[in-house]
Amino acid sequence: MASSKFQELKGFSADDLQAELKATEEQYGKLKFDHAVSGLDNPLVLTEARKDIARLKTEIRRREIEAMSAEEIANRAKIRERRR
Repeated sequence: MASSKFQELKGFSADDLQAELKATEEQYGKLKFDHAVSGLDNPLVLTEARKDIARLKTEIRRREIEAMSAEEIANRAKIRERRR
């Protein structure tokens, strides 16, 4: 079952996703610094931030693949097959 955060991301535009990704990565960097210097009250916030970044990147990539032509998808399949 998809999480509510993932469902929420589907409503974002491509520019909104990029802006949200940038903001989340900046926030994660600040959290890491704060945790290294003085420690966080709840270090699980770091895990949630990493998961949010992964969700955003996944949605961006899903949209890129969705927008590919049939030729690009076939080429992608060849590349993936060579990696195995």
